Amino acid sequence: MSVVGLGTWQLGADWGEVKEEDALAVLDAAVEAGVTFFDTADVYGDGRSERLIGRFLKERPDAQVMVATKMGRRVELDPALYTLDNFRAWTDRSRVNLGVERLDLVQLHCPPTPVYASDAVFEALDTLVEEDRIAAYGVSVETCDEALTAIARPGTASVQIILNPFRLKPLEAVLPAAEAAGVGIIARVPLASGLLSGKYTADTVFAANDHRNYNRHGEAFDQGETFSGVDYATGVEAAVEFASLAPEGATPAQTALRWLIQQPGVSTVIPGARNPEQARANAAAADLAPLPESTLASVRDLYEAKIRAQIHHRW
Repeated sequence: MSVVGLGTWQLGADWGEVKEEDALAVLDAAVEAGVTFFDTADVYGDGRSERLIGRFLKERPDAQVMVATKMGRRVELDPALYTLDNFRAWTDRSRVNLGVERLDLVQLHCPPTPVYASDAVFEALDTLVEEDRIAAYGVSVETCDEALTAIARPGTASVQIILNPFRLKPLEAVLPAAEAAGVGIIARVPLASGLLSGKYTADTVFAANDHRNYNRHGEAFDQGETFSGVDYATGVEAAVEFASLAPEGATPAQTALRWLIQQPGVSTVIPGARNPEQARANAAAADLAPLPESTLASVRDLYEAKIRAQIHHRW
């Protein structure tokens, strides 16, 4: 997979409206820029994101793209529902949406914490591989402890976790454990819901149907998914300081992505994009020169000074 992938939550829902033709243009621009990894989920727009990717791949059979989807959040978050029969039904729906016989990668979508300790759940996932419904499986987690539990499972191919310059805790134990186990790390929310782009101010207004408006305190789902759990005012202030670290010729967003690429154990980074220009700019971060040690140290100092006290103990 490409080291910079494409997250497609934006193309489904919860980020304001994105028209179908605009979504397809984003997918096309990403592929033309060298992206070979799309991340989606069955719950993004209740399948809209998957269906858009399926349409794109049908129209672009030359595109060599690995597609990772997720399952488990279209129902109540009850550990009892994580069964083989449900897994078959959920993955069958995603196969239809994406227009494929076998899914490249299926991830449990931030399930209840007890699910990670269930032998039956992972046996069911192994069965999906044996039945050739899926090529591999992984997990998308909220906490570092969940990630470590999943990494210890021998069949886990990947762990998707929030990681960015405002969320450093995974560097301590999760990334080293994943690297030692041969488990891929998919870094999500890499721009802290756009904060690290440096484009937002205290007065920025987000659409009513944008989670950056309605989920700032975890009203709809885990608070960590919105601005990485950082208080918005604090995040805006810290983002200004982060922007000052951008090397000449690079945007703050590209700097954040370049920082992620450099972290040992990271397999791919999945920024979203609402237009082709963003998709191309994100992909270009892979071509930037490595950030110097002084910049890496400044990122750590910024986190310790402004961010750590708010979030480090929570996730």
